[in-house]
Amino acid sequence: MSKEAKKETKEKIILGIDPGTTVMGYGLILTEGKKYKFLQYGVIHLKKYGTHELKLKKIFERITGIIDEFLPDTVALEAPFYGVNIQSMLKLGRAQGVAMAAALAREIPITEYSPKKVKQSVTGNGNASKEQVAAMLQTLFNLTEIPKLLDATDALAVALCHHFHEGRVQTRGRNAGWKSFIDENPDRIKK
Repeated sequence: MSKEAKKETKEKIILGIDPGTTVMGYGLILTEGKKYKFLQYGVIHLKKYGTHELKLKKIFERITGIIDEFLPDTVALEAPFYGVNIQSMLKLGRAQGVAMAAALAREIPITEYSPKKVKQSVTGNGNASKEQVAAMLQTLFNLTEIPKLLDATDALAVALCHHFHEGRVQTRGRNAGWKSFIDENPDRIKK
């Protein structure tokens, strides 16, 4: 078997993360070549923690725990979207940063994807609703039910998006996620 064939058929685990400060979603898939299968998804509930600092600590602990349990080969995150509320965006960026730090502490490569890119990759429509993304994932992974909190399916969609785009996207190091977001959303950038 050639080196390229071995590389393509190697099993990989991808951890997808949908950052949040109230609920953070995560999803894991196993890939081998072009094939993929569902491993697990869930959410980290953060509302019960009184301070932002405690929420960040819990994010780090839980993401580290998931990494230690499943040993993913790569982590894919949904990039924060541009919003009007600067304070919310700052908190979301911190939550994403802490999740990234957990992966980097275990030397796992990180890739970011814009929300539009994730939706486009999974449904074919970059403006799809969370419910449409969840329904498509239910079909693609043959899931019996969709979770009530769609942050889990959003994270699973991020992992699947990474699988579909692996090798075609620059990994963390030069803000690939932000560049992608800006390219896909020129109307949302103030000049």
